[in-house]
Amino acid sequence: MRLKYYNLALLVLFILSFAGCKKSEDTTVLNNDCIKRTLGPNVVGLKMEFAYAMALPKTAGTIVSAQVEASIAGATGTYLENNSYYTNSSGVDVPVLVGSPSVTTTTTTTVTFTKDTCAATLRYYYVIPEEARGKSVSFTFSAKSSTGEVVTYKMGPYNITKMDMTLDLALSDNNLNYLSIADMKAYNATDAAANASKIDLVYLYRNISGITFTHALVAPAASADYLPGITLPAGVNNNTKISKTWGLRDQQLARLQYGIFIDDLDFEKLNLSTAPNYAIGMKAEAGLWVETADGKYRAYVYINKIDNAKMTMTVSVKRYTLK
Repeated sequence: MRLKYYNLALLVLFILSFAGCKKSEDTTVLNNDCIKRTLGPNVVGLKMEFAYAMALPKTAGTIVSAQVEASIAGATGTYLENNSYYTNSSGVDVPVLVGSPSVTTTTTTTVTFTKDTCAATLRYYYVIPEEARGKSVSFTFSAKSSTGEVVTYKMGPYNITKMDMTLDLALSDNNLNYLSIADMKAYNATDAAANASKIDLVYLYRNISGITFTHALVAPAASADYLPGITLPAGVNNNTKISKTWGLRDQQLARLQYGIFIDDLDFEKLNLSTAPNYAIGMKAEAGLWVETADGKYRAYVYINKIDNAKMTMTVSVKRYTLK
């Protein structure tokens, strides 16, 4: 028996509409549709996910292949899933094998069907490559039936951001407490000395009576009042501009339910000309806008979590290159 996987509600309606309303002079029986499932800025290294639906009446043949052609070849990890999905009564997506694993040749990814199938929804995962940074990318989805009929569906163009992003950098007082925006890394004192020109922020935790100091991120050039007990490695002296903010829970950095996204335009419009060079009393789910002393980078540093007892902070960073 043929597999009949009516996986998207819109596909079911589409097929029913086709059966009752198709004009007699129109010989097209294979149909397709597509949606983009991922939200937010398209950042190099992240995946863009699509759901590609295709179907024809059960008396009109089967689907023999599906493919996606990208205008820029995806990075390693790009693939078209060879499972179709339906949603069960509990609202869970259930996979059903319909084809062989996808094969990618430069810009084109193809699945060959191995099951007698007249309707399927395949998921396509495109890993954004470095080559696409600051450009746009488009996709042409297509399906072929056993009668030789081919349908296509175009998606895009989608802008790819200039931003970089890194997740879950671990900072610790008296150890990994030197943060480089240029390298998107945390360093200890020895390594900070070897990369002195790239150190933009110093992390420290202090429990000072009468002052809400606690967790802080401070420019190396800040007053010693904001770096108590810190002896900076030789050459670490950047005067970074810092503006702290509350409630800006970027979804890609926080990975929480909030539908907030920082994009290239936010960095382009940012004005830190009068910003101080320290931020004290920081809390989890708060953040910092940062501009490096050389004016090359702007960044948003999101605080994922803090630990008073261990004197640690975990941060995730979006960075935009100005020049």
